[in-house]
Amino acid sequence: MGLVIIFGLVTILAIFGFIRSLKEKNLLGAFFAFGTLAVFGWFAVMTILNHGFPTAH
Repeated sequence: MGLVIIFGLVTILAIFGFIRSLKEKNLLGAFFAFGTLAVFGWFAVMTILNHGFPTAH
């Protein structure tokens, strides 16, 4: 459960970072923010699908 929360928070922060770097036309920052968004977003979704939300015992 805690892992999903951490992955979700990182994903939300990556969204804000991606939008901000696009506004400032910082392409390298946008690239890394998008990579973080893709990886941690995927981990968050797959952790929820695999373990359930809330965690099923």
